[in-house]
Amino acid sequence: MVRITKVTTRRGDAGETSLGDGSRLRKDKPRIAAIGTVDEANAAIGILRLVTRDLPEVDAMLARIQNDLFDIGADLSVPGEGGTRLRLSDTPVLRLESEQAAMNAKLPALTSFILPGGPAGAAHAHMARTVVRRAEREVVRLAAEEAVNPAIIRFLNRLSDHLFVLARVLSGGGGSEVLWVPGRNLTS
Repeated sequence: MVRITKVTTRRGDAGETSLGDGSRLRKDKPRIAAIGTVDEANAAIGILRLVTRDLPEVDAMLARIQNDLFDIGADLSVPGEGGTRLRLSDTPVLRLESEQAAMNAKLPALTSFILPGGPAGAAHAHMARTVVRRAEREVVRLAAEEAVNPAIIRFLNRLSDHLFVLARVLSGGGGSEVLWVPGRNLTS
């Protein structure tokens, strides 16, 4: 059980923070960037939930995803990929694939790239998707330097796809999507 009795500790005032294993690390290190960007992705999904709260199935999916992202933060806060600490498994990855396939099955095929936008829910889903992509890049960067649970990268990759399909759903099943028109503004 987690128990937080004091938020302001002043221990980070010198530019370092504590990891889950008790070690200290400078706040500008790749691990901290990855953890922070996963946290940003979680916050972006929290904002998305403000405009999807009247859609119980969507809200439940997003609630599960937020919990998974917090689990990823816990996983990343302990260096390495094994051990007895909380580690993400492929179960959430498979759930994302299943949810995405179910949503996508109800959508028309794409005939163009989609510009991020449309109704509020779709726009927020696109914004969350881009933050998740950045989180994925940060975790990949970290994994190039040290061991990282590979399920995290798979999850983030699937999550960005999931949010793209969700944006299509929130665009009225594709009816309100803003489509890219190649070269539209290149000539007068």
